[in-house]
Amino acid sequence: GNYDPELESVLRSACMKDKTVILTTLNDAWAQPGSVFELFLESFRVGNQTQRLLNHLVVITYDQKTQARCLAMHKHCHKLKSGDNFTGEVFYMTPNYLHMMWKRLEFLGSILDMGYNFVFTDCDIMWLRDPFKHFYKDADFQIACDSFNGNSSDINNSPNAGFKYVKSNNRTTWFYKFWINSRSSYPELNEQDVLNMIKIHPSISAMNVKIRFLSTSYFGGFCEVSKDFNEVTTMHANCCVGLDNKVHDLKILLEDWKRYIGLSEYDKTESHPSWSVPQSCK
Repeated sequence: GNYDPELESVLRSACMKDKTVILTTLNDAWAQPGSVFELFLESFRVGNQTQRLLNHLVVITYDQKTQARCLAMHKHCHKLKSGDNFTGEVFYMTPNYLHMMWKRLEFLGSILDMGYNFVFTDCDIMWLRDPFKHFYKDADFQIACDSFNGNSSDINNSPNAGFKYVKSNNRTTWFYKFWINSRSSYPELNEQDVLNMIKIHPSISAMNVKIRFLSTSYFGGFCEVSKDFNEVTTMHANCCVGLDNKVHDLKILLEDWKRYIGLSEYDKTESHPSWSVPQSCK
């Protein structure tokens, strides 16, 4: 295919033995000192057995300034050659936001075409434990939820496109093309809302794409917090508008986590710690 050899080389150096990479996208506002990206990287360092996963994290940037900032903090960064300008805070559902989200989806589709599996994570998701232990072995596409109804196979769960694990195979490469092509049917919607529209489409079941929804018990967020500190795997600053609000609450979340980490084994199970967030993200 017409792959970018630089991207191929970054993926090759970052991937796990089974060609799985962890991917996130970073724009200028989130890369600023003291902003989301710093907290994101910190979560891997204070998480339980997550530090080694940084070796497999590839950060996709949109401009040279963000790329330079990324490389100062992390070893695998790749600047998209798109010519688009996503500097500054990109506001939800504006034309620029929609353009960025669909560009990102096309990019993720191309990663599958290149034969790499990926975990895609937004930067405002704190990684507190290794998520691979909680993924379904036989699923093609698994995705976090804003709210989870208890049944991982139930298509009526509300997916959150900020966190997903996708295996590269002919079903998922087809699925991503189908998803991208469905944009024209719903020009006003973002990629997550289009996914919500097409998830019940008969073509998807005809193609045997196995979709699973991840429980908020493990993959929580501010919409629905993960209640058990002994189980929590990731926490997303979802249901939250505004960069400053996210940063404020994510800092508190990491403080809560560090306090938990400092407890004795007995207190970890017996004291039933709870989150002090959301606060600004209400």
